[in-house]
Amino acid sequence: MARRKSGSKKQFRVKTVREAKGIAKEYLKEIELEKVVGFGLPEIDDRYNIWRVPLLSKDGIQLGEVVIDAVTSFIKEKMTSSKEILESRLLGRNGTSKSKRNSPKDLPKISRLRNTIGLGDSEKLLGEVPKESVDLVFTSPPYFNARPEYADYIDYEDYLDKMRRVIRQCHRVLNEGRFFVMNVSHVLIRRTKRTESSKRIAVPFDMHHIFIEEGFHFIDDIIWVKPSGAGWATGRGRRFAADRNPLQYKAVPVTEYVLVYRKNTNKLIDWHIRKHPKPELVEASKVKDGYEQTNLWNIHPAHSKEHPAIFPQELAEKVIEYYSFKEDVVLDPFAGIGTTGKAAIKLGRRFVLFELNEDYIQIIDRELPGWLLNDAKKVNWINYSPHYHANFLDL
Repeated sequence: MARRKSGSKKQFRVKTVREAKGIAKEYLKEIELEKVVGFGLPEIDDRYNIWRVPLLSKDGIQLGEVVIDAVTSFIKEKMTSSKEILESRLLGRNGTSKSKRNSPKDLPKISRLRNTIGLGDSEKLLGEVPKESVDLVFTSPPYFNARPEYADYIDYEDYLDKMRRVIRQCHRVLNEGRFFVMNVSHVLIRRTKRTESSKRIAVPFDMHHIFIEEGFHFIDDIIWVKPSGAGWATGRGRRFAADRNPLQYKAVPVTEYVLVYRKNTNKLIDWHIRKHPKPELVEASKVKDGYEQTNLWNIHPAHSKEHPAIFPQELAEKVIEYYSFKEDVVLDPFAGIGTTGKAAIKLGRRFVLFELNEDYIQIIDRELPGWLLNDAKKVNWINYSPHYHANFLDL
């Protein structure tokens, strides 16, 4: 099946009335109104690439509508009638006010996003994701020009500007008080000739400033420790080992940072636990014995012939287990070959994976049936037609 490059003309993911109704039906199930609200005839609005699905009472009176992005299949939250409005109109009230105690705004949100994989620039794809629809962000951003395949930025400031824009978009899509965890390390820029010195850039410290400025609270700096000797192949420290001259000493790096941030909120973490709409999921998500008790995590690195810088699935599993509930949505805006998604499925979570490199998306496409079995048919693909293709709605 031919693949569609991310820069080509937009292709609708939601093409039929049946598909639009299916998405609207899932929305009504989430807000628990599927038994009292029906549908009118969905219409496509080509000017804005959206579907409008009218919502009707049992006696045919229009109560509102569900608005769906035809390209991504995401619901347009701001344009879609909320649960409060629909309930108010069903009861024949003019207002939408409720007692503060029963207001949905006093409860943590449950995301409606399905497992999603998008090919393209994560900053642009994130712009299509509904506000506050993700429960955890875990990612390892691309290195700054540390290797030829990553030399995509004019200079380091250009790289940081790009990371800031992605982090800003992640803040928008992240639910209130939820976590953004980033695996990041210092970068060594090798010298191009003997008369120059190599340079080491403290990327984690610059990332920290961006997170704080973009509306996150700092929570933890976890140190991922690799086995002794893991960094020797980089050559750093070899000259000192040979000559032992003072001033030439350079430590061999065997650690990376796992930086943990929480989206700014005045609510305590306990609010998410006590007020969760599905307390059975909180109970099922309890962390078992054998968890990491300190901020030193000893994990063997991973290697792949198909990707030069993957992180181990064990690292992703620990982060997902400690910072999310079952059925939560985990986002990786720099997904690579999909390690975060694989870990999310193993732990009973959902995933949203964005990746710019189509070669990596093809690897995910090839391996996806092994993660999800028959549920691979229901994955929402953006800007890509998978080999393992079937309608994601089976109505």
